Amino acid sequence: MPQGARRRTSRSAPPPPPPSIGILDTAFHRASLVTPRGKTKSERDRLRAVLKVVRSSATVLRHLRLESAPVRTATEGEFERALVAKAFGAGVLERTLLRLRRAEERIRGLAREAEREVQRTDDRDELAAAVRAFYGRLSSFVREVDPDLRKVRDIARYLDDRPRLAADVPTLVVAGFPNVGKSSLVARLSTARPKVADYPFTTLSIGVGHADLGFDRMQVVDTPGVLGRTARENPAEAEAETAVERAATAVLFVVDPTETCGYTIDEQERLLARWREEFPSLPIVEVETKSDVLERPGDRLHVSARTGAGLDALWDALRRAMPVRPAAAAPDVEEMEAPGSDEGRAPSFEEDDRPARAPRRRSSRPRR
Repeated sequence: MPQGARRRTSRSAPPPPPPSIGILDTAFHRASLVTPRGKTKSERDRLRAVLKVVRSSATVLRHLRLESAPVRTATEGEFERALVAKAFGAGVLERTLLRLRRAEERIRGLAREAEREVQRTDDRDELAAAVRAFYGRLSSFVREVDPDLRKVRDIARYLDDRPRLAADVPTLVVAGFPNVGKSSLVARLSTARPKVADYPFTTLSIGVGHADLGFDRMQVVDTPGVLGRTARENPAEAEAETAVERAATAVLFVVDPTETCGYTIDEQERLLARWREEFPSLPIVEVETKSDVLERPGDRLHVSARTGAGLDALWDALRRAMPVRPAAAAPDVEEMEAPGSDEGRAPSFEEDDRPARAPRRRSSRPRR
């Protein structure tokens, strides 16, 4: 080591404080700001104790609900719940939310009990002791759910990094082995602009774009590469498998006939065969990419995301596979405007935007 050079010591960042510390600090600070009003000093002391119990418990309950609310909302769909189960373990989300709900119930019961206790005494020391005892038990209840609060924060961050899929919109999941050209094809088919690179596992999580398919709109989901390993799949593969299983209205299975992706045709065909066996009712459109490099004979579609060759035939196949209305099935303008038909009719200014006008009163005086 050169003389005079400094020895570098690696310092790891300190772990973040438990969530309970911030919640309890906020609750006790808000409780300390109570300003009771009463005719006598004993009445004010008792009311101050009651308000401390009520305000501190209400603040804690509000923060517990705020911590779990994003996860509850984000996991209303079946696909999101399945993603969380794959990433964090089956039943982890449900057990975590259940423990938080039970903690809320216990805190409500504790607050009611403490409120009844302070209502029964006028002694200042006894009131202070009752409030301290309540603060201690409240703190214990909140600290018990520190692991659950950390878990809901981890789940919320995980879901924030993934797009939200609309359950009522047809969904095309583009899937296949790594580096076969899925992301390039997604960019051609939809509004999504995924990262495209010439190496495997460029896509590490799902992405979504949208496309018009006839009269309807569909979601186009880009997935990480799947190696077809059921027992040793990594988190990215598990995410792709979950998209195929829980989110797909139809699947666009992408095959690289050039094998420049690093995987043989036989390996890719085995994954396709397994999915056809596992999901017999799921429409799967097969397409071979990189047709500008190699186009094999056969009935399978051939496209090139680089040149755009074969995309028209692919769109026709997708329209047949997706349960959406073609453009010809769109309602006719005359039909939508027919008398008695409200479907599809845009509200007029008089009906929707102008405030309702009270009926004009008739004057009782006779006209001259």
